[in-house]
Amino acid sequence: MDTYNVKVESPNVKYTNDYIEALYNYTTTKVKKDGNTLIAEPVSTEYTFQTQTKVPRVGLMLVGMGGNNGSTLIASIIANKHGMQWHTKTGVQEANYYGSITQSSTVSLGSTDCGEEVFVPLQKLLPMVHPNDLIIDGWDISSTNMADAMQRAQVLDYNLQVQIRPYLVGIRPRPSIYIPDFIAANQEERADNVLTGTKQMMMEQIRRDIHDFKESSGVDKIIVLWTANTERFSDVQAGLNDTADNLLNSIRNNESEISPSTLFAIASILEGCTYINGSPQNTFVPGVVELAEKKKVFIGGDDFKSGQTKVKSVLVDFLVSAGIKPVSVVSYNHLGNNDGKNLSAPKTFRSKEISKSNVIDDMVKANRLLYKEKEHPDHLVVIKYVPYVGDSKRAMDEYTSEIMMGGQNTLVIHNTSCIGLSPLNHMMLEYKHQKINLSRDGLLMPLSSKKEALTSKNVIKNNSRGQGNSDSEGEK
Repeated sequence: MDTYNVKVESPNVKYTNDYIEALYNYTTTKVKKDGNTLIAEPVSTEYTFQTQTKVPRVGLMLVGMGGNNGSTLIASIIANKHGMQWHTKTGVQEANYYGSITQSSTVSLGSTDCGEEVFVPLQKLLPMVHPNDLIIDGWDISSTNMADAMQRAQVLDYNLQVQIRPYLVGIRPRPSIYIPDFIAANQEERADNVLTGTKQMMMEQIRRDIHDFKESSGVDKIIVLWTANTERFSDVQAGLNDTADNLLNSIRNNESEISPSTLFAIASILEGCTYINGSPQNTFVPGVVELAEKKKVFIGGDDFKSGQTKVKSVLVDFLVSAGIKPVSVVSYNHLGNNDGKNLSAPKTFRSKEISKSNVIDDMVKANRLLYKEKEHPDHLVVIKYVPYVGDSKRAMDEYTSEIMMGGQNTLVIHNTSCIGLSPLNHMMLEYKHQKINLSRDGLLMPLSSKKEALTSKNVIKNNSRGQGNSDSEGEK
């Protein structure tokens, strides 16, 4: 039923020329303690969601566009837009968006009178931009054109690269921010396309780039996506980056602990552009979050988490929810692209290690029948740089768990994937957040800025305060 459009007939849904407006009652439970008794009280809150019906022209600006992620994404969009086919050793392959939640997944809409369950593409539920219609620009510390960047990435088949090359050879990235202290020293050899001056000057140049792209391309909205190198964590200090004013003042004072990714985030917020963080560093220091709330700009992301880490979060959730007690989780990875090269430095690896480790914490806290206070599974993460395997990341995980009566269960998983094919989902989902407004008690404001409704009241979980994965300074 992919050719069908979806329309809801309900007193709670209204269609206008500009919006689809939906009334929604969100029911949760408030818990109070009375001695040794927990009192559960149902709570219902009424929300109104407004979704714009007009699909705008959307611009996507990639930080680290010349990396494996950036160049592969651009090439894949071109291949899909032109319906490209190419021969492989197993036959003819057609361009597709497999792996994209918005383009290749379906949801159950309901059942017919005969009891047949009806599934529709997710993209049919609401007006949504198609990836083929994205206008793309971006930055990179390497001046390599996108055709050569695609070839260097070694992700796509050669016969496909030959077809795409004419579309990419004339595309070069804008100069980017390069601060060697935040990434591995081995990235210096790529850094031939960098901005100079103070951090204030560089941040203002990024703002001019965003403004110039909007004017020259005629797009209505811009999303900035960090798909550059993983940075080391920045120190969070009172007076430095703990508030929006302090952070802006620190940028003016050229403080050393202000990272390139934070500078990109600030520039995006000041230009009113959604900013997505695809790397595990702590880009979203408190001052960034506060500024985004003040400016009502959506920010989100804490690493792409499309491979081993995603599997880990799902599997540990399943085990603990089933009453099984994971006691040891050991994760080994090796990869050979520039992301792996950058992660070979201890300070950048630490950011990735924190990101991969945090996915277990919530599950442990949720089940005190299995885990005593301060008890935690042994958890080890290893990442090694092996140039020969290129973008084909190999991940091996061993999960050892305790089961009843002293028994043990061990799961061993091997996963091989091309990590250069990961950014599209995040960009498309954050685009949807831009189009939705939320109203509670008659107060209408952008979904991303409704701090009290989304966080304090635990109404909707949204990752607008992620802690930054990828390559600004270089590329993944």
